[in-house]
Amino acid sequence: MNSAAKFSIMAFMLIITVACSGFDNHARNADTRQKLAEAYGINGFNQIEQIRYTFNVQLGEKNVSRSWIWEPKVDQVTFNAGGSAQPVVYDRSKISAGSPDNLKKIDGWFINDNYWLLFPIHSAWDRQAKVEDIGMAKLPMGEGKARCLVVTYPPEGGYTPGDVYELFLDNSFRITQWVYRKGGSAVPTRIATWEDYRQVGPLVLSLNRQGADKNFRVWFTDVAVKIKNSDNWISAK
Repeated sequence: MNSAAKFSIMAFMLIITVACSGFDNHARNADTRQKLAEAYGINGFNQIEQIRYTFNVQLGEKNVSRSWIWEPKVDQVTFNAGGSAQPVVYDRSKISAGSPDNLKKIDGWFINDNYWLLFPIHSAWDRQAKVEDIGMAKLPMGEGKARCLVVTYPPEGGYTPGDVYELFLDNSFRITQWVYRKGGSAVPTRIATWEDYRQVGPLVLSLNRQGADKNFRVWFTDVAVKIKNSDNWISAK
């Protein structure tokens, strides 16, 4: 066999090796993405007709609460800001650039609050987001390491394009801590724990997120679901 033939075979084998390595990484990332969503109940999500929750956030001295009912099958949202304000009911499929500014603002709040509650499930739905399993990494808070999954959103589109999330998982594929980098910022925008896991119908959800500086906290109250063929709310327990 001459040198040229040997070189061709070696090059061909190298291409196969690189391709297989890339396939293995893609398969591992896809598997981890699915296991993450399954740990939060995605396989039972099709049973849900409505999900109800109040998003609460503490930012220093400021506290904000927003209450929602979402009907995922028809993508209808009911927003209640509390007080004397009347609930706002709208169809998300009809939101467009020409929609009233106040409605677009409410929908932006809805996306934010819904992602805080259901991020692991959204990560499985959002196929445009890149998901990479980078293996063990140092926890952002405290000592130790955990399996880290990095979720990167495209640089264009959506309310906050280019966002990056670093998810630190336990052995059950549940998030224990996360880092949020708005627009892919090198400096973390938010670092928080994921705590107080509860069963809510077919879902398992974290209802408390504590920030690293103690001046930031997100938590959820009045969390419940209605499932198919039932008029009763199933509350978090």
